[in-house]
Amino acid sequence: MALLAILCYPDPRLHTVAKPVQAVDARIRKLVADMLETMYDANGIGLAATQVDVHERLIVIDVSEERNQPMVLANPEILWASDDKQVNDEGCLSVPGIYDGVERSSRIRVRALDGEGNSREIEAEGLLAVCIQHEMDHLVGKVFVEYLSPLKRNRIKTKMLKARRDGERV
Repeated sequence: MALLAILCYPDPRLHTVAKPVQAVDARIRKLVADMLETMYDANGIGLAATQVDVHERLIVIDVSEERNQPMVLANPEILWASDDKQVNDEGCLSVPGIYDGVERSSRIRVRALDGEGNSREIEAEGLLAVCIQHEMDHLVGKVFVEYLSPLKRNRIKTKMLKARRDGERV
C-alpha cells in the first residue's frame, strides 16, 4: 500500500468528470487499498478517486467511530433521495481546514459495486448519506465549496492559493 497525493482546491483536475470503472480487478483493489490508507492517514471519512488524480468512478468511505468499517463504492448511482433536506457542516480533504454548511438530502438509496465487484444497494441516512453525496459530487467534478456563495468561494480559493504559494498545507 502507498499514500497517494491528494489534490487541493482549486486544482483544475478536481473538476474532471470520472469515467466508469470497467472491472473491479487487481488494479482497482490496489487503488482501493491505497485510497483507504491515504484517507485514514489524513483523518478523513471519505475519498474519491478524483481527489488522488485517478478519474474513475470510485469512492471509499468509513464513518465508523473505530475506523474499521471501510466501504467501497465503484460506479455509484443514487436511486432515490428523500425530499427532506438538512444542512450539515462539511469539510474536504481537498480543501483542508475549511468547513461550511451544505444542504443535502437526509436519506438516500445508492447502487454500486463493492470491493469485490458485486452489485449492492445501500440505504443511508445521517453522516453516511452526507458523505456518499459529497464523494459522488467529486466524481462529476464538483467540490463542496461550489455550494457556497461566490464571495465565500473566492475567499477560500485565495486562501488555498496563498498557502500553496507559501509552501504550506492549510
